Amino acid sequence: MRLARHGKKGFAFYHIVVADSRSPRDGKFIEKLGTYNPNTNPATIELNFDGALAWLQKGAQPTDTVKSILSKEGVLMKKHLLGGVKKGAFTIEVAEERFNKWLAGKEAAEGAKLQKLADSKKAAAAARLAEETKVKEAKAAAIAAKRAEAEAAAAAAAAEAAEATTEEAAEATSEAAAE
Repeated sequence: MRLARHGKKGFAFYHIVVADSRSPRDGKFIEKLGTYNPNTNPATIELNFDGALAWLQKGAQPTDTVKSILSKEGVLMKKHLLGGVKKGAFTIEVAEERFNKWLAGKEAAEGAKLQKLADSKKAAAAARLAEETKVKEAKAAAIAAKRAEAEAAAAAAAAEAAEATTEEAAEATSEAAAE
């Protein structure tokens, strides 16, 4: 049991397959058991649980990565429990009960992990929004300062112009009076 690479360069997508050890990595395989997409967070795994369990019981040897995937999905746990049933350590009902208990714990942990990821995304978005607000306020303050400076300069220029016109008017009236 191993992974067969698909997808494009830099964006790998894998098929979980049962293949002869002598066949090429992406070549001929006996059966496709599922897919594995490491590009999502968390990684997306679709697996034919019963098929994988059947191949393990027949003696198929998974690679390290596939073994990890099977462990996360519970196939190895189920195989272990069925081995205990075969040896007579406990009954099939006890094995199913233990497996369901393990599965419920795994789903709770996975739900907590997804919630933590969602919370961290929300916190990051809030932090970005706060940072953008600070930048926006700083720009608005700079623009307001420039406008106030420009208005002050315009007012000073208007005052100078008014003063100049009053001086010109006073000169004109004094010249008219002198003539």
